[in-house]
Formats: sequence, C-alpha cells, structure tokens
Amino acid sequence: MWILPLVGYLGSIAGFCFLTLAIASGLYYLSEVVEEHTVVAKRFLTRLIYTIIVIQLLLCLVDRFPFFLTLLSVGSHVVYLGNMQRFPYVRLTDPLFLLSCGLVLVNHYLWFKHFSGHQERAYQNMTSYYDMPSNVPTFTEIASYFGICVWLVPFALFVSLSASDNVLPTMGNEASSSGVGGDGTRARRGQGLIKSVVDNILGAVGGVTSTVGWKKSDDRL
Repeated sequence: MWILPLVGYLGSIAGFCFLTLAIASGLYYLSEVVEEHTVVAKRFLTRLIYTIIVIQLLLCLVDRFPFFLTLLSVGSHVVYLGNMQRFPYVRLTDPLFLLSCGLVLVNHYLWFKHFSGHQERAYQNMTSYYDMPSNVPTFTEIASYFGICVWLVPFALFVSLSASDNVLPTMGNEASSSGVGGDGTRARRGQGLIKSVVDNILGAVGGVTSTVGWKKSDDRL
C-alpha cells in the first residue's frame, strides 16, 4: 500500500494542527478571563499554592515520599508565591521569575528520576514474569502528581501573569483601579503573556504571508 500511509500521515499532521489551535485558543480565552477578574484569580492562585503545599506535606508524612524532594517542592511553591506580590504584572528579567522557571525544570527532572528509579527497582525484584510489583504507583497516579503538584501552579502563573513592559508609565506611580494614571491619562491594561505570544506569532505569520504575496495589503485596490 502506498496511498493509505500517505493519507494516515496527512491525517496525523492535520489532527496535530487542530489540537495545537484548540489549546492555543483555550489559553487565549483563559488569559482574557484572568485579565477581567484579576482579584479573583490572585485569590484563587494563592489558595491553590497553599493547598498544593499541604498535599506535598501529606504525601511525605503518609505515603513516605522522599523528604528532600518534598522540601524542594515546598520551597519551589513558596518561590511561586513570591510572584503573587505584583500579580498580575511580571518582569521577564526579574530574578524571582527566572528562579521560578528554573525550579519548574528542576522539579520535573528530579521527580521523574525518582518515579522511574522506583519502578525500575520494583521490577528488578520480581521473581516471576507474572508477578505484580507492590507499592508501585500507576501511570495515572504519576501523571496526576505531575499535573497537580509540579506543573499546575507554574502553568496557571504563566497564563495569568501579564508582561509589565506592555503597561504605559504613569508619572512613576502605579495605575489606579480606575485605569487613570497620575497625569490624568488612561493607562493601558497589561497584556497577558499568552496573548502577547499568540499576537506576536500571528503578526509574524501575517508579515510572512504579505511578503510572499499570499495576503494582499490593506491599501492595495
């Protein structure tokens, strides 16, 4: 068969593109919702961080999770909590923000190494092929742990935070809740990081299509 495999490849590519667009649209919508309800989002994220810290401590005390990895995870969420001081604005060159990004990668690597090593040791101790290793977390449990305790808060912060470079200066003062700066001019609301990334990608794609002639310019008859 020659044609059917090509159809399968085209279907896989199309499905991947649609899935990517769906995820991007969902993130874009969440970013707009957070921009409209920043106070509620800040309260929710703060309580979420405290809840995950409690879950980490319970996993350490009850399920005997490694102490030092748990301490690292709790400390990481304390660092994430520091980003809430100026929520929803963030400077991409802020040391606290850069430290948060580094801790996400470190946590993912160390916890992945812990679970993979635990499973490898359990399967090595099996005496028969038909034996089932005991006290080995399932794939669903591991994926849920990573989704809730490792990636949930950083992902929520990434969607919620706004780039502070997109906010107009207001005579050295913060913009008031009414959106009016100190000089009487209305300050522009900060744009979310997700929206900023999507808008830049769309702008770049539009520029490329205009250059190659796929899209006519607006001033052309």
